[in-house]
Amino acid sequence: MLDSPFLMGSIIAIANQKGGVGKTTTTANLGASLALRGKRVLLVDMDPQGNLTAAFGHTPKEGETVAEALLDRKMALPVAEVKEPSGATLGLVPASVALAAAESALMNKLGRELRLRDQLGAVSDRFDFVLIDTPPSLGLLTINALVAAQKVIIPTEARFFSLQGLQMLQESIEETLYLNPKLEVLGIVLSKYDRRLKEERTVSNYLREHWGSLVFSTEVSTNSKILEAASVGVSIFSYSGAERAVGCYRDLAEEVAARV
Repeated sequence: MLDSPFLMGSIIAIANQKGGVGKTTTTANLGASLALRGKRVLLVDMDPQGNLTAAFGHTPKEGETVAEALLDRKMALPVAEVKEPSGATLGLVPASVALAAAESALMNKLGRELRLRDQLGAVSDRFDFVLIDTPPSLGLLTINALVAAQKVIIPTEARFFSLQGLQMLQESIEETLYLNPKLEVLGIVLSKYDRRLKEERTVSNYLREHWGSLVFSTEVSTNSKILEAASVGVSIFSYSGAERAVGCYRDLAEEVAARV
């Protein structure tokens, strides 16, 4: 069991404008790990691709996704209950392709950057953790997540071209401080890490030298079981043969708990 204190309703955005770095798998499996430790976890899918929603095998009903709640402030944020074979129970705010159209429509709305923050304000006290999965861009949906969050976790690959993405996200976070002055980076997590490759070892060392303690000690190694679990709609904690990945996300959950 985790013995670190948790803040009620800690809201964490999982962000990186680069795609394919493990944002959704980090959100899903970190959330499942925390839920298995008895924490009340809400996952929010802010990506029009709906990969987080699909990762738990959930098919939202028409009109009951985060898109509608962002556009209509009178609509309650739709929270579906997800029960994992592992025993984890989580809340999920689902997304669909309708979110792409909603992002465009929000451009003409007052308070467009604040919509998710205001919606979460009505439900966050029911959860110990709210984890927000973001799209691979620095557009309005990601800005909504950063404005709503207290902390940011940045998944990244240990590749040289990923370093520029970290710098761009840092600049976006600094801009967001105008609307959310308390926003902080909780940590950077090396995802899909293959220490057999010289480039990845070099980048890993560079990150730790230049970002110091912000880089989590836990490294999530490249593992086909992580993708396989998501493809069948479960977390790694409910997928046979994913024991090595399970250990990584348990360790990451412990670090997150210690930093919150």
